[in-house]
Amino acid sequence: MKALILFYSLTAISLLSAADAPAPKKPALEIIPGQVIVPTDAMRRIWGELVSMDLKTRTGTFRKEGTDELMSFTVLPYAELLHHAAFGDLQDFRIGERAIFRMHENAEGQWTWLTYIQDQMNMMNGHKEYFYVDNIDSAKGTLTCTQANFDKTFVREKGILIETDAATRYWKNGALASFADIKTGDKIRTQTHGIGKGKTQVCWEVFLDDTSLIKFQDAQKAVHAKRMAEQGAPGYVDQLEGNKVQITLFQESGEISRSLKPGQKVTVAPAGIDRRPNKEPLEGVVKEAKMVGNLGKTSITLEAPAAIFEVGAVARLWIAP
Repeated sequence: MKALILFYSLTAISLLSAADAPAPKKPALEIIPGQVIVPTDAMRRIWGELVSMDLKTRTGTFRKEGTDELMSFTVLPYAELLHHAAFGDLQDFRIGERAIFRMHENAEGQWTWLTYIQDQMNMMNGHKEYFYVDNIDSAKGTLTCTQANFDKTFVREKGILIETDAATRYWKNGALASFADIKTGDKIRTQTHGIGKGKTQVCWEVFLDDTSLIKFQDAQKAVHAKRMAEQGAPGYVDQLEGNKVQITLFQESGEISRSLKPGQKVTVAPAGIDRRPNKEPLEGVVKEAKMVGNLGKTSITLEAPAAIFEVGAVARLWIAP
């Protein structure tokens, strides 16, 4: 009997020890060319000022805010380029613009791969945050603000100096306003640029209400939709077999991805490093279409062999009229 009790006791201790043991650590995500992977466990989100960009190679540089350090970046094909609180593309950003650059290590361990640029409007809109105006210096054209969420239950930062100049535009109820329309206690949002040094916010746009920001957001959405219709929804080629091609459409292709249905006619073309089509598109019919998270997965039967495509390369897709 004592031996049996001892056996059960040891078994219980063993089970408890197994339960208390730490779970095996998941392998860290790594970027694999040709796949949509964002290693959120290994990233740096850096406020910076856009210094240069090359639309053909989709590369550029930004100055790390508060320093003189220049960082180079290569925009991955599936990167989220969030401008005016909506999807955009690299050409939508202005030199000097302040934004958050999400960076990852490349194969050589350099922090150059970029998976998003998020402008200030997108960041504040997404987090439901505002600049609350604490003090106004009309002579200098400056505002001292507190950045907080919509009900001030979360305060991100106090004492933020926001500058304006002759080029600054002010918006209220979707129409042009003036610096004089800003009052202490107002909550505003901005689009700002740097001055090439330090940590300075100079406004291109000041939004005195949500209506004005939404007007800019809607305009950007229209630009993006037009671009997708003309240039095609971008995605990676996952698999080729005869005249069949499987594609993962990127997050920015969301509206098109969600509208795809079996039997639908489409055209598809391979694209180069600049994501622009580089061969004549082929016609095809959608055999399968589904959403996996925020990505579109589609299988297409083409009317000609899929030899012009390459697994892991970018393709563009259009819905046939």
